[in-house]
Amino acid sequence: MVSLRVPVRPVMLRWARRRSRLEPDVLLRKFPALASWEAGTKQPTLKQLEKFAKATHTPVGYLFLSEPPDEPIPIPDFRTIGDIEIGHASPDLLDTIYQCQQRQEWYRDYARLHREDPVPFVGSLTVDADVVAAASQMRRVLAFAPEQRGPTWSAALRRLIDEADEHGVLVMVSGVVGSNTHRKLDPAEFRGFALSDSLAPVIFVNGADTKAAQIFTLAHELAHLWLGESAVSDANMAGSPANATERWCNQVAAEFLLPLSQLEGFDIDRNDISNELQRLARRFKVSTLVSLRRLYDLGYLTAAQYRDEFAAELERVLEILEERDGAGGGNFYSTKPVQVSKRFTRALIVSTLEGQTLHRDAFQMLGFKKVSTFNELAARLGVI
Repeated sequence: MVSLRVPVRPVMLRWARRRSRLEPDVLLRKFPALASWEAGTKQPTLKQLEKFAKATHTPVGYLFLSEPPDEPIPIPDFRTIGDIEIGHASPDLLDTIYQCQQRQEWYRDYARLHREDPVPFVGSLTVDADVVAAASQMRRVLAFAPEQRGPTWSAALRRLIDEADEHGVLVMVSGVVGSNTHRKLDPAEFRGFALSDSLAPVIFVNGADTKAAQIFTLAHELAHLWLGESAVSDANMAGSPANATERWCNQVAAEFLLPLSQLEGFDIDRNDISNELQRLARRFKVSTLVSLRRLYDLGYLTAAQYRDEFAAELERVLEILEERDGAGGGNFYSTKPVQVSKRFTRALIVSTLEGQTLHRDAFQMLGFKKVSTFNELAARLGVI
């Protein structure tokens, strides 16, 4: 039986490969004829094309277009490499934003149906607001003073997530796209994003990052919500972003986590900066990079010293991430509400049990297929 070949343009295959950000060798092992397809000397069968689309996370219909489509990120993109805007996104980032937007739309309708009050702080400030005053307001609303953060970074992160959840923010933390453990998110591409909304504000934090970095990202995205602005960010402390909004959010997040007033008069050993960074990070439950930035803000380091120390500390942090890669993901029933937001999960389960949402739709948004899993999750959350 002769297999039907599909007339797909080589430019679309090359675009899908580059868009996927997969190593060429990975795709060549799965599709040995890929070079011939891209050269136009051979065409794939329909089944091969469907497998290629799945492997590259590309909608199969896109591959039949005459030229690559424009895929703008649906929210403002403030990510940069140095001072240069990145301007493009991987399928992993795009699919994660789309999933979160779907959940946000569902929860907005749920909140309207149940007449929930708008989240009062969303859009309550502007970038002209004083940084110290803004950070102080955030700490007061979220009850996140240094002495309230717990003994570890994990405890501090849980505390901040729970406080944000209690005040109406849907906080989602995951290191993969949906429930697909083969699609790991890259902190080098993005650390988080905010989807501002008065009834259903969403924050997504890249869970593939360190716990300390996740705390800063969450604080940064909370600052975006206080401004009432959606954005995808790299939440990078390396320098001062050119964008005024990102610069303000970085400054507020840093002041929120490590107030300069608490560092004034702090005895710092300038000859052992590395040890001092660890000491400050442990005390305030922040990353060593945030500690470094605050020391620079107080004048303990020159700009040149700061750049050198930041590069060295960033390399150390990245090594920690590499060593941690592949570690277990923990208990499913504990991690799932964190991945898709506790507030969202409870509301979706209640709505489904009341017959307002189809089980099929609930399973799709939660990322599993079994009724037994749904019932167990409901029981663990105290819904049934």
